[in-house]
Amino acid sequence: MVVVAACGFANMPPLRAQAGATFLNPLRSDGPDPWVIRHDGYYYYTNTTGRNLTLWKTRALSAVHQAPAVVVWTPPAAGPASAELWAPELHRLDGKWYLYYTATDKAHPGDNARYVFVLENAAADPTTGTWTDKGRLNTHYTGLDGSVFEHGGKRYFLYSAYVGAQSVLAIAPLLNPWTLEPGKEAVIARPTRGWEKGGGRQILEGPEFLRGRKGQLLVVYSASACWDDNYCLGMLTAPPGADLLQPGSWSKASEPVFKPSARNGVWGTGHNCFTTSPDGRENWLVYHAKTAADGTCAGRSARMQRFGWNPDGTPNFGEPVSLAQPQPKPSGE
Repeated sequence: MVVVAACGFANMPPLRAQAGATFLNPLRSDGPDPWVIRHDGYYYYTNTTGRNLTLWKTRALSAVHQAPAVVVWTPPAAGPASAELWAPELHRLDGKWYLYYTATDKAHPGDNARYVFVLENAAADPTTGTWTDKGRLNTHYTGLDGSVFEHGGKRYFLYSAYVGAQSVLAIAPLLNPWTLEPGKEAVIARPTRGWEKGGGRQILEGPEFLRGRKGQLLVVYSASACWDDNYCLGMLTAPPGADLLQPGSWSKASEPVFKPSARNGVWGTGHNCFTTSPDGRENWLVYHAKTAADGTCAGRSARMQRFGWNPDGTPNFGEPVSLAQPQPKPSGE
């Protein structure tokens, strides 16, 4: 994963934008829980709609708001994945597309029936073809926000698990894209910091994998409740060669690595993912945030900004930019 730094970060000269080569956030004004994957010259974008799974396809991520919306999955009228479709993630695995999403049962809604489900599509373009329901992943706990990554020739599943009054981060190896290896799931982080307990809840969610510049394995996650105005990003770090299934392999950053900015009017910064510029030279943080410190989950828009690295090889995401601040478009757009 190639990453370069943004303006003012280490190892990077200041950004200089030419006229007409800038964009403004948001990517989408209604864009909670954004997810992006770049494949074969296109970006495929999705976010939570709550009622279905929708994809947007574009060559320029900064212009995704102009791309047509394609509804690829509508939930059944009843059953375990019939309501509250949240946090979709699109992954390309073994030559097929897999769409992971969180859902609950319309007849018995709520966290006690909330799980991660997955769909499969063999088409080259995920906005076409047929999606097949592969069912619920066999997680040990109820939970949400499933994600997949590969490391050391193995594939792992990350999610936010409900354990008592907390939401914790759990990991397990995958036998295939829809099946966790039984008996191997491990909880690797619990909410222990004050900034992980905002909004009256103790929550770690939205875990995303990132490889550090010095071989570290990183998990960037969202902390506190989505309605908490100080919703932010935390980070776990495992050293090179660590056993990822051992909780002791992971250390937690003492402070958020990305948090709201009162001076820029940005609140509720969280539920991120990572992508690269079209030419592969830059990496970008994609996340949601809101403009009002109103104590609700409403008003979350999808945004992105370029980021860089600290001397120790960990990412430096900087300060969330104002919606009024023009940013240079990703290199190669």
